[in-house]
Amino acid sequence: MTVPVVSIVGRSESGKTTLIEKLVPELRKRGYRVGTIKHAQEVEFVPGKDSEHHLSAGSEITAVATAGRIVAIKPAKEPTFNEAVNLLGNELDIILCEGFKQSDTPKLEVHRKGHGTLLEGLTSLVAIISDEPLDTKVRQFSFNDIKPIADLLEKGFIKPQGNGLDLYVNGNKVHLTLFPRQFINDVVLAMTASLKDVEPVRTLALYLKKPDRGRDTGE
Repeated sequence: MTVPVVSIVGRSESGKTTLIEKLVPELRKRGYRVGTIKHAQEVEFVPGKDSEHHLSAGSEITAVATAGRIVAIKPAKEPTFNEAVNLLGNELDIILCEGFKQSDTPKLEVHRKGHGTLLEGLTSLVAIISDEPLDTKVRQFSFNDIKPIADLLEKGFIKPQGNGLDLYVNGNKVHLTLFPRQFINDVVLAMTASLKDVEPVRTLALYLKKPDRGRDTGE
């Protein structure tokens, strides 16, 4: 199942981070697992540390684990929006992104009086969160409407996902018609249910790597 992604966009200091800080606990209170992505010009990284040595040695991704958190670092010359989304995996119910106004994802625009006009050229604008009424046909919320905004995300993006199955081969998504989709879904779930000590499936990821016969030395 593809995780729904919604971007929170707006001008600088308009309140994008504050909105996300309020939406995340509201969605978690409803039982949803939320991931977030922040668009930034640069990320503070301390040179000379062991994690940098790992990356310099050629590691494609490295993780720094402490008592309270895990931070993953992935080198990318020109990182794309989709790479950032894929890095979070498929175990989430929704991903909220701060920024990425050029992406094709659904968007909530944050507007604050005195911080300029609405952004121009936005695509897939779903709603505007503002501290003043605006002359627009787009649905509007105030900054205090956290529950109604969460309702919008829940009903418009999380619940419509329902049960689903996505198949990727070599990183490329494969279009499935109803019969193979249902067949794969039923077979995999049935086999998983027959395994011992496996909890009821909410999400399931199956990774299969075909052996490289060209490297088989016979040992």
